[in-house]
Amino acid sequence: MAVAGMPLMNAAPESLLRRLDEAHRQPVAFTLDGHPATALEGDTLLTAILTNAAALRLSEFGDGPRAGFCLMGACQDCWVWTEEGTRLRACSTPVTPGLRILTTEAPWPRLG
Repeated sequence: MAVAGMPLMNAAPESLLRRLDEAHRQPVAFTLDGHPATALEGDTLLTAILTNAAALRLSEFGDGPRAGFCLMGACQDCWVWTEEGTRLRACSTPVTPGLRILTTEAPWPRLG
């Protein structure tokens, strides 16, 4: 079970989505909440995360795990972060090799 504010990578033993087709595409390695993960070339971050984890992220308003809502970049429900703190829409951002994604908000960069 996921705990508020904790990464979702190990929240459940299985992923929310299971790939049924298009498995012939090239694998793409990325990091999800500090753990190695694999997607397929052309996957969005939403697909990449949900084929590796039980949820996309936890709601910052306390109503539990989220998995995206509109799937077209309009609803603000699929934000994830890079380890550097950049916020990305998972539903419209393609996964790229070496991308390091956090499902909880990255801390603000330290100044000085």
